[in-house]
This record gives sequence, C-alpha cells and structure tokens, in this order.
Amino acid sequence: MSWFNYYGLIIMAIIMIPNIIYAAKHKNNENSYRNKTVEILEQIGIYGCFVLMIFNIPYTFFNFWFDNALTVYLSVNGGLCLAYLIFWIICWNRNDKLKALSLSIIPSCIFIFSGIVTANIPLIFFSVIFAVCHIYLSCKNF
Repeated sequence: MSWFNYYGLIIMAIIMIPNIIYAAKHKNNENSYRNKTVEILEQIGIYGCFVLMIFNIPYTFFNFWFDNALTVYLSVNGGLCLAYLIFWIICWNRNDKLKALSLSIIPSCIFIFSGIVTANIPLIFFSVIFAVCHIYLSCKNF
C-alpha cells in the first residue's frame, strides 16, 4: 500500500453513508449530555481516524506486517462494515442502548483493527482516543 489507501477510503464511505442519511432525515437530533472536553477529544479522534484511514504518512505507517494481512484486513473490516450497516438498519428508529453501543463500538473496532494490522501508529493513537470518547458519549446520551 502506498501513501493513499483506497481500501480505507471505501471503508470510510461505508461508515459515513448511513450517518449522513440519518443526519439529513433527523436534523434536530441533539445530544442531551454535554461535556465539551470529551466532545473535542472525540472530534480530534474521528478526524484523525478519517485522515489516517485514507492517507498513509511516511515513517509512521509500516504496512502490513504478517503474511496474508491484506486478506485479513479486508475480511475483518468487511465483516465489521456489514455488521455496522445491519445494526443501522435494525436500529434506525430506535433510541436504546443497543443502538448506542453497537453504532459506537463497531467503528471503533474498525479503526483500532486497521491501525494494528497496518502498523499505523498515529491511527492507533487517534482510534483509541475516538473509541473511549465516542463510546462514553454514546452511553451518556442514551
């Protein structure tokens, strides 16, 4: 994989499409729990993950580090993306703990797994920040 990760771009598109559609249909969906520090850290984490899933920064990205890693990367992320889409379909009109947890844990797993398999140190860093903050905020807003 070179500096541009086409697979990461596809994964990000799959994750973002239901979020964009949901946001367009539910314009006044506001969070009840407010913690500015955690919200800022979550935003830093997600934007870092977005960029680092698509662009590989030299000397911080060490590529796949075991045999058949690309196959594992695509299989696991494909399964996680499919699970994410299924949970979006199941939980579209729900507002419960299943929706809060599934739609925050699955993308967190995608980012962390991608960072580990590609040995992308900054992606691992940002994905951990995102995971902790996003899961925390999702649970609090439920």
